[in-house]
Amino acid sequence: MIYRVPTTFPGAGRRVYPGFLQHTGFVAMNPSNHAKSHYDYFQDLIQGDDASTEAHRKFYDEYNAVLDMDANYYLDTIKVVFQDFSLVNGTWDVRGVDGKIERVRPQDITTTALFSVEGELDDISGSGQTEAVHAICSGVVASEQKHFEVKGAGHYGIFSGRRWRETVYPEVKAFILKHQPSAGAKARVSALPRVATSRRGKSVAVKPAATKGAKARK
Repeated sequence: MIYRVPTTFPGAGRRVYPGFLQHTGFVAMNPSNHAKSHYDYFQDLIQGDDASTEAHRKFYDEYNAVLDMDANYYLDTIKVVFQDFSLVNGTWDVRGVDGKIERVRPQDITTTALFSVEGELDDISGSGQTEAVHAICSGVVASEQKHFEVKGAGHYGIFSGRRWRETVYPEVKAFILKHQPSAGAKARVSALPRVATSRRGKSVAVKPAATKGAKARK
């Protein structure tokens, strides 16, 4: 699946997973659905249904726009996610901001809410695969977690098109609004010491500036 960019294109010689092969794979998963979609498009053209034909064009303009993927990124993803199951097995190591190798520990996530979304008819991420994030992120309290299955939606439909606009987006918006930190929590966060870097590259704590009110009370 890995090829080099031809000499006549920018990035010549770079190893990639070509976009046209990705697109072929997408279409091959549901060829009958795509065939029906294009037949319906042809019928809409004959009948002069401008709204339906424009919706078809808009969808496929986006669906067909697939970029080449860097080979190292693609192969590493295949190994980590689909061969070694590194995340769920607790064996995924990444290079941190300081260059050191660190173990990824989803169970250490404790200070955020968690919302997962699955499509009922998703044939790429199977049923339950996304919901499993709630078991992995065991440090998030139950009251801050929610899972949502979108009836009738496939993999693409949960974040694009009518089902995204009418079903998924309202749920995402409501979840974010519900789990906004309180005013007191925001104040505590803003009062935490900021971290700055000295000229020698060491991290030093910087105390937040006192407000005029605080100075007056002193």
